[in-house]
Amino acid sequence: MANNSYSGVKNSTANHHGDFGCSLKDLRSLMELRGAEAIGKIGESYGDVQGLCTRLKTSPVDGLSGQPADIDKRKEVFGQNLIPPKKPKTFLQLVWEALQDVTLIILEVAAIVSLGLSFYRPPDAEREHCGSAAGGVEDDGEAEAGWIEGAAILLSVVCVVLVTAFNDWSKEKQFRGLQSRIEQEQKFAVVRGGQVIQIPVAEIVVGDVAQIKYGDLLPSDGILIQGNDLKIDESSLTGESDHVKKTLERDPMLLSGTHVMEGSGKMLVTAVGENSQTGIIFALLGASEEDDDDEEEKEAKKKEKKEKKEKKKQDGAAENRKKAKAADGAAMEMQPLNSDEVDIDEKRKSNLKEKKEKSVLQGKLTKLAVQIGKAGLVMSAITVIILVVLFVVDTFWVQGLPWHKDCTPIYIQFFVKFFIIGVTVLVVAVPEGLPLAVTISLAYSVKKMMKDNNLVRHLDACETMGNATAICSDKTGTLTMNRMTVVQAYVADKHYRNVPEPQLIPASIMDILVLGISVNSAYTTNIMSPEKEGGLPRQVGNKTECALLGFANDLKRDYQAIRNEIPEEKLYKVYTFNSCRKSMSTVLKNADGSFRMFSKGASEILLKKCSKLLTASGETKVFRPRDREDMVKKVIEPMASEGLRTICLAYRDFPVSEGEPDWDQENDILTSLTCVCVVGIEDPVRPEVPDAIKKCQRAGITVRMVTGDNINTARAIATKCGILLPGDEFLCMEGKEFNRRIRNEKGEIEQERIDKIWPKLRVLARSSPTDKHTLVKGIIDSTVLEQRQVVAVTGDGTNDGPALKKADVGFAMGIAGTDVAKEASDIILTDDNFSSIVKAVMWGRNVYDSISKFLQFQLTVNVVAVIVAFTGACITQDSPLKAVQMLWVNLIMDTFASLALATEPPTESLLLRKPYGRNKPLISRTMMKNILGHGVYQLIIIFTLLFVGEQIFDIDSGRYAPLHSPPSEHYTIIFNTFVLLQLFNEINARKIHGERNVFDGIFNNLIFCSIVFGTFIIQIVIVQWGGKPFSCVGLSIDQWLWCTFLGFSSLLWGQLISSIPTKSLRFLKSAGHGTQRQEIPDEELEDMEEMEEIDHAERELRRGQILWFRGLNRIQTQMDVVSAFQSGSSFQERQLRRQPSTSSQQQHDIRVVNAFRSSLSPYEGLEKPESRSSIHNFMTHPEFRIEDSEPSIPLIDDTDAEDDAPTKRNSASPRNVTPTPPSPSLSPTPSPNQNNNAVESGNNHLYVEGNKAAGTPSAPGSPLHSLETSL
Repeated sequence: MANNSYSGVKNSTANHHGDFGCSLKDLRSLMELRGAEAIGKIGESYGDVQGLCTRLKTSPVDGLSGQPADIDKRKEVFGQNLIPPKKPKTFLQLVWEALQDVTLIILEVAAIVSLGLSFYRPPDAEREHCGSAAGGVEDDGEAEAGWIEGAAILLSVVCVVLVTAFNDWSKEKQFRGLQSRIEQEQKFAVVRGGQVIQIPVAEIVVGDVAQIKYGDLLPSDGILIQGNDLKIDESSLTGESDHVKKTLERDPMLLSGTHVMEGSGKMLVTAVGENSQTGIIFALLGASEEDDDDEEEKEAKKKEKKEKKEKKKQDGAAENRKKAKAADGAAMEMQPLNSDEVDIDEKRKSNLKEKKEKSVLQGKLTKLAVQIGKAGLVMSAITVIILVVLFVVDTFWVQGLPWHKDCTPIYIQFFVKFFIIGVTVLVVAVPEGLPLAVTISLAYSVKKMMKDNNLVRHLDACETMGNATAICSDKTGTLTMNRMTVVQAYVADKHYRNVPEPQLIPASIMDILVLGISVNSAYTTNIMSPEKEGGLPRQVGNKTECALLGFANDLKRDYQAIRNEIPEEKLYKVYTFNSCRKSMSTVLKNADGSFRMFSKGASEILLKKCSKLLTASGETKVFRPRDREDMVKKVIEPMASEGLRTICLAYRDFPVSEGEPDWDQENDILTSLTCVCVVGIEDPVRPEVPDAIKKCQRAGITVRMVTGDNINTARAIATKCGILLPGDEFLCMEGKEFNRRIRNEKGEIEQERIDKIWPKLRVLARSSPTDKHTLVKGIIDSTVLEQRQVVAVTGDGTNDGPALKKADVGFAMGIAGTDVAKEASDIILTDDNFSSIVKAVMWGRNVYDSISKFLQFQLTVNVVAVIVAFTGACITQDSPLKAVQMLWVNLIMDTFASLALATEPPTESLLLRKPYGRNKPLISRTMMKNILGHGVYQLIIIFTLLFVGEQIFDIDSGRYAPLHSPPSEHYTIIFNTFVLLQLFNEINARKIHGERNVFDGIFNNLIFCSIVFGTFIIQIVIVQWGGKPFSCVGLSIDQWLWCTFLGFSSLLWGQLISSIPTKSLRFLKSAGHGTQRQEIPDEELEDMEEMEEIDHAERELRRGQILWFRGLNRIQTQMDVVSAFQSGSSFQERQLRRQPSTSSQQQHDIRVVNAFRSSLSPYEGLEKPESRSSIHNFMTHPEFRIEDSEPSIPLIDDTDAEDDAPTKRNSASPRNVTPTPPSPSLSPTPSPNQNNNAVESGNNHLYVEGNKAAGTPSAPGSPLHSLETSL
């Protein structure tokens, strides 16, 4: 195989054949055909696929020779399997983007105006006429230095811009590094020189024979040479969602970027890189992207491009459609490939996806930043207005001067100076460091998570993981080691507790067994010699099949010899394993024309299809259902209870006399099998898993196991892992039972039925991928707990894609995972290990805490700087902190602090608390206490220095200085103390939960130490040698010591603050909440529909309303019943006093429920008698009891399936009213109402019959619940 890869793509001229029998152009035009057309073209031009192989100088069996010279030649003629990535933004482009910041633009303009005016000098004689504020300039030299302030502002703007641009640039570089790492790991199996080898996708060339199997994402275009039951999902190219069956006779064309959903096969590679179908589309996209300069679209594309690069060629087409949405021009190019409806549908989906993109943290931060920004804007406007008013009043009123024409520039200079002060207040107030802190924190975490085997594909997944409340994990490979071995077997009527000796098994049975194991498994699965001497043999391919091949080796038989005798091409028909079949079968044609089919699969499924059993004598005997039950009890259950996975091996003969069966009728084929043996396969639990699960449980995260294995095996493994603890009343159920319980009579899934199950469910066995998706969706959409659950899911199979996408964070397996799963995921576990997920949780929580630390620090600075500038300006007509100084403070607190605080490494203690949840405020009350406490302390110090500082230090006062006066010691001390207070407060900000020891672990973070130290050094330089531009004067050692002492005192003050218990400070409010569903008034709902991700319930709003209007019309006719209720008002009043929030609702409930009663009679007979007590019916229907004009408020009884509903009902008082049947007009709609917090949050304290808990919310979806919500 060639090791030398070219960088860049050689785009060869199409007609230069090299020595090959067909040109690049021929192949490109061939790949544009489909189905019969393509077969016709191949037949006409090349004879058949074999002929094409000959022209391309390759062998369908042995592949290419793999000679470097040959490979290079092919790359030169047909191109390389790479699509050149989009060029990254240059540093200058990033600088230009950073300059777009509005506050910076305002500052630049102000600085330029100030610069221009500073060069204008009115005649000296006139100077006196311009008022006292303008006079008093010491000498010409000082006056000439007026330009320095403007220049300094411009310089500091340049600094800020460069720092921002550099951050963006390094972020981009990191991301590209990440992608190239993903890309290098992307390997594909090809046959070269008769050997199957794994090569990087970029090394695939035209003429290669690639092995494709279930779950692959095709890396290039090709033509099928041989296929077993191959089905491809081509929706990424054609928009057709149906899987396309690929056969040599009907449609052998395979396209890059499409997914193998079933089966396996070999393909001849005919087009790579830019010449493949995906490459062609990318070229079109690239052309239209050029014209498109919209910021966000660029961002989207950048991300897409990188993802494309990550998946290289492969992923191509899947992304195109997303990208086609990003670039409108591209959407036009894509149109012919997509049907219109698909496109519209996709657009809607992509919109929803974008809504989902905004993570919880970003949502909270954006909201907070906007609020702070508004406050800052108001403050800065007021500052400017007050300064201008004071100046005008002082000059023209108090001094009574006329407006002189010559003085105009001087006055304008004053106004510009005021304006600059206002803008600097704004600059300091607006926390533009927030996004930076988030980015740095996430980027840093992502980089470090790579070392912890988490490859993060979407940045925000890292932060979402910190909020995770539930993890739905696979069993095989994640909780277990995925190194399978057969440890028990039932063969020839005997259950062997260990692998039997070969001589114990009759020869006839042995031959059938070994032949079946050898041919009825993917030929890509192999057992290789160990890498190290004395190590375990390496297992390549499907691990269950590896266990069986290992079993054949243990029986001292060589499976490879059998495979050489019967190569893959000779297999007559293969039914590959998929999640519906749960079995795999291979048919061989015997010399006499008869057929023999070998099958293997999950024991309880395959045994049902067996009608005979091989006995010790080698004869077959009838295998009746009774025998099967015996076998399940005596063999399968004991194996499963030890945590073994049981696999049944069977075969069937089709005699010549019956003729060839119809192979497409699977159900007829896969019956009357003869059972050969049942094996128990052990997959040991990973040693580190039980500990990791314990950590999760301590951290408030529920771990659920979702597996395809049988329930006993699953239960045994779950107990070993610690998911199930002895004595706990948790549910383990099978997929079938789960489905039965969550569906209503019509077979529709009902949310409230899922809500009954998921809180207690811990193990879901024999589950299909749809069950997994249903469970994840059910948990996410559930409103049982007041916090919305944040669910992480692990998956490896192609069919796990939907669940991975639906989950808040999808983890794909790096080793066992298919490409499809990886593409749907947010994080790839490079070691397939559950304990890496726990590390991801730790990092996620750390991101959250880092942001909070930064916020605590930043807001303290903001509050102090804004108040100082504002009051200082109002009282002394000049801000104590100058514009350039403010920008330096801004740089410290934004860029440096975000670097220092966002790079704190995580500690184990993060796992000792519960998840924050989506509505937890960013700024807790403890943090608010710290912010206000430190803010007040700093203000006291600064104001003391401002107003009496000159007396304390015995220096000249800096207050009321004229326009271009030199800097004063007084104001330098204020500036210096202010900065040092911030520096020491940065150390305080390291702890946000009220810990005492703020130095704990400070030396683990070198970045923090170096930044604090570096800032201190720069501060010394600025003060001592900054001079006029920084408005500073060198200070003496004494003054420095005082400043440092005052700064250091904030650490002592911090200790004092942490001694005050937060609980005693009732007035403190938390800030930075996520938007809670309950808070949103109806009128805002419409606007929100556009803005934010909306819960599925609201999407049903329209449909629900129509049904409601029908229902309410009927109710109106019964309104007379309401009057009967007036007498019950005394009770209502009591109830209302008790609970004002839900009062109006309850009134409605009571009236409407009663109005309903009279309208029920026509429907009484509708209820099926069995539905009341059937196990499906978790929610028995509401029972009402009227007691002498004191109506008790009916609530749906929360009786479980176990309670026998009818008997319960009979025991109620004799005045029972008929329960409400679900009336046809009231199809249960998910609650559409956002305001109805009583129902949503489940705190609606109505009286419940008997001793039921008083907080049970009524079941969403039941007629009564809909009544409550809708009204």
